[in-house]
Amino acid sequence: MDNTCQNTPNMFQTSGPDDHDFFARRCIWVNGPVIVGAGPSGLAVGSGLRGQGVPFVMLERANCIASLWKNRTYDRLKLHLPKQFCQLPNFPFPEDFPEYPTKYQFINYLESYAKHFNINPHFNETVQSAKYDETFGLWRVKTVSTSSSNPSEVEYICRWLVVATGENAEKFLPEFEGLQDFGGHVMHACDYKSGESYRGERVLVVGCGNSGMEVSLDLCNHDASPSMVVRSSVHVLPREILGRSTFELAVTMMKLLPLWMVDKILLLFAWLILGNLEKCGLTRPCLGPLQLKNTQGKTPVLDIGALEKMRSGKIKVVPGIKRFSSGKAELVNGEILQIDSVILATGYRSNVPSWLKENEFFSEDGIPKNQFPNGWKGNAGLYAVGFTKRGLSGASLDAISVAFDIAKSWKEETKQKKITVAARHRRCISHFC
Repeated sequence: MDNTCQNTPNMFQTSGPDDHDFFARRCIWVNGPVIVGAGPSGLAVGSGLRGQGVPFVMLERANCIASLWKNRTYDRLKLHLPKQFCQLPNFPFPEDFPEYPTKYQFINYLESYAKHFNINPHFNETVQSAKYDETFGLWRVKTVSTSSSNPSEVEYICRWLVVATGENAEKFLPEFEGLQDFGGHVMHACDYKSGESYRGERVLVVGCGNSGMEVSLDLCNHDASPSMVVRSSVHVLPREILGRSTFELAVTMMKLLPLWMVDKILLLFAWLILGNLEKCGLTRPCLGPLQLKNTQGKTPVLDIGALEKMRSGKIKVVPGIKRFSSGKAELVNGEILQIDSVILATGYRSNVPSWLKENEFFSEDGIPKNQFPNGWKGNAGLYAVGFTKRGLSGASLDAISVAFDIAKSWKEETKQKKITVAARHRRCISHFC
């Protein structure tokens, strides 16, 4: 499906400062798109293309598919939404999986998905840059492969480029005054596995999203003493309402009612089930949970037991951090906390700006400028999947659109090439007859 350019065609003999770099690399022409990223988003696109008979090359910097799920998640993690809202296109979860699969079950599902659709990524291949060559109307994707002891450089030439690295490619590490002087153990939540090694410790968890809440709960369950930093308002909803998934209930109501009314109903149920969150040290935003998600991309927290620990005082809620010092954290209210470790549940960000040489489709923070559902297609054969801020279901919808659009273009171009070749063949026959 891809052909190594043993003899570089004239069309690639460009002049300019990249000449030496171009010819120093092994050059591969891809008769289809290059997909960057072998997580759920990339796999979903790959399955769609495979179903349409479109060849592709998938590049993955790690040594496995879904590396975020395999290498950068804590042990107790489960899908926050029911499995029917998290499955990828054309491949349902096994019936014997629970409603909320564990991370290990989800990884197993993704591996089965890749095997079922015969998706074989190029592992340990990091994209250094991707740039559109306007002269020839092609993408030039430069990579470094570290699969052997001698790193090798490759340049892929393709008509279409799919960015499937997602909005959580890199951990976000904010700067804190004095953190270098703290002296205790500091890690990002992506490196946290279990609270087992924190027994008896005083741990400051910075962040109150789903990760911050779950890490704090896990620490509590392992006899640590967590304090959770809550700098701003946050929506916390019960994971289930009247025996049904809160998300499923919201989706059903949105088909019948305006968004603001659905928010009112969800908040009423939240108050009835969870009670007054101000008693836990939490305040709700002015905008409803769904409106906030749509306008700012902030996901409401689904409670799985952390609120009970907050009410009992086993998880202490504290305001923002002013500065760190040796073994201590000073809060914005002047309180001094004696702590042993810090876990930064401060989220993730896109890494697209570090390698994609393009500034029309993607913003400076590496997210498509056009919002869902119009953020999947750019110009010149550029596509994006996994940036909807709507989880796996949003990524799947975009993947279906991308695969269909590329397949349509690929089939039209392939058909045109066959017509051109046939015309040349007829001219050749008429010349010799």
